Amino acid sequence: MADMMGMMKKAAELQSKMQAMQAELENVEVEGAAGGGVVRVTLTGKGDLKGVHIDDSMLKPDEKEILEDLLVTAHADARKKSEAVVQDKMKALTGGLPLPPGLKLF
Repeated sequence: MADMMGMMKKAAELQSKMQAMQAELENVEVEGAAGGGVVRVTLTGKGDLKGVHIDDSMLKPDEKEILEDLLVTAHADARKKSEAVVQDKMKALTGGLPLPPGLKLF
């Protein structure tokens, strides 16, 4: 029974730490870039879009399709970096505890 109480306490601690991590991820920002930096996208650690920067050289009517592709690429780059930040924070939080694939803790 003592083991069960210990597990319950650990679960409560993990839940508290998860809530703190979620709040922290709202303040973390990552930047993705494409086209050598002519297009940049900023996301929060939770994946929310915070900003887009487009170099003036891309604001030509005949560059529209290229710009659209660069926006998608920059967003994908930022999303990948955001996910890496989340993974690193999760590893630190769970102490390397192997969690089942697909388990969403937040």
